[in-house]
Parts: sequence; structure tokens; C-alpha cells
Amino acid sequence: MKHSLIISILTLSILTSCQFKSTDQAEKADSLQVDKIEKVEKEQIKNNAAQILAKQQVPVLCYHRIETGRKDDYSVSPETFAAHMQVLVDSGYTSILPSQLYDYLLYNKTLPEKPVMITFDDSRVEHYEIAAKEMEKRGFRGVFFIMTITYNKKNYMTTEQIAALSKAGHEVGLHSWDHTMVSKYLTEEDWKKNVAAPREKLESITAKPVSYWAYPYGISNRAAMESLDKYFKLSFILSTKRDSVYPLQSVRRIIATEISQQGLLRSMKRSFR
Repeated sequence: MKHSLIISILTLSILTSCQFKSTDQAEKADSLQVDKIEKVEKEQIKNNAAQILAKQQVPVLCYHRIETGRKDDYSVSPETFAAHMQVLVDSGYTSILPSQLYDYLLYNKTLPEKPVMITFDDSRVEHYEIAAKEMEKRGFRGVFFIMTITYNKKNYMTTEQIAALSKAGHEVGLHSWDHTMVSKYLTEEDWKKNVAAPREKLESITAKPVSYWAYPYGISNRAAMESLDKYFKLSFILSTKRDSVYPLQSVRRIIATEISQQGLLRSMKRSFR
């Protein structure tokens, strides 16, 4: 009987040891698989500047004021904005966010058949009250570039509204502290005041990284692009020429003006060949 008991104990010990080994092996295999995936992601081949510039440009629209009665190149009426959004839907466009554009430009990731990016500068309150609602009705999401000196001021968005946009799936980017053009950022303190500090504050509001920038007045230069490349994945100019060294820091946009639906489509086609 003692002999049988010893055999049973030995058998149980061997089975238990096998189970532990099996579990250890499975855990090691899972760990190796995770390491392999992470290695592949780190080793993704990135397009160089020339390859990025050779890719088909994606239409990027830029809106400023959305209000009735103004007659300038930076304003559209609420009715015109709604009409613009509707013609994009009717024409088969899908809104994309900057992360999708970044992956397309750098890693050749696939975009929808007819992509468009819809952006807004200057933190105007109508961007939250009018634009976001019109886009959301149609399943669109936009990119809101915040000029952070405007927080909670009359005619501008509150910090709660900015946070709500981010929570609703829109992208929140930075448009500087007080709209000073980048060519005037000459010292480390200038960069801290206009870029680093406002980005940190904006991230605290959205609880998300702020990875995208829109140049005040659309004005940029090579030196600024080199510096911005350390802060942002993409930076957006207006309709001027892209930079040959920093194409990711010189993504083109066109200002959407008070034009008809068909006029908007023609402008997009003409500007983003």
C-alpha cells in the first residue's frame, strides 16, 4: 500500500510539473508574439520626403468664421456651411482625421475612396455650436485648431466645449497661444510661450496628446518646420507650396469661402491634384 501511495504521489508531481511547464511555455509564446508585433511596428518602413510629396494630396478644408452678414474671405454663413457639408456627403466623401492622413503619408495606409479633412482655426464658439453639430448629423468629424489665449472669452469656445469636442471624436490641435506667426519665434522662451506651454495646457483639457499644429496666418519657414517636427506629427499651412524637406510639417489646406456647393467641389479638385 505504501508502494502504491508513493507511485500516486510521484505521478501527481509529474502531472503538475507538466502543467506548469505547459503554462510557462504558453506565456513565453505569448510574450514572444507581443515582442514580435512590437518589433514589426517599430520597423515599419517610412516614406521619405520625396515619396510623401509624390503621393496624391488629400483635400483639406479650412473654415474660420461661421456667421451671417460678414463679407470677407474668412467667413461663411451657417446655411453655406451646412450646404458644403451636404454636398460632400452627396458626392461620396468621407471625413478623415489627421492620424489617418499621417499613416497614409508615412506608411501608405489605406484611406477611404474619397477622403476629405475638415478643419477650423481660431477657436470660435460657432465651431462648437454650429459646425460640430452639422458635421455630426452627417457622420463627419473635424479638426479644431485652438488659439489658447481665447479660452472662455466672449465669442470663443470654453474649455468645457473644447473637451466635449474631443470626447465626441473630433481632433483638437494647436493654433499657437496668441496667433503670433512662427517666423517671430526666435528664442527658447518664444517657443515655450507659443507652443510648449499651450500644448501642455490643451492636453490637460482634452486628456489626449496634441499632435497637430496649424500655422497662424498659414505662414511658415524651414527653421520653424524643423522645430515643429519635434513637437507635432503634422503641421498645416494654407495653399502655398509644400516644403521639400518637411512635407509632414507643411500639409496644404484651402480656405473655404462663401461659395456654392459646386464651387466648393471645383475648388477642391483644382487645388488638390
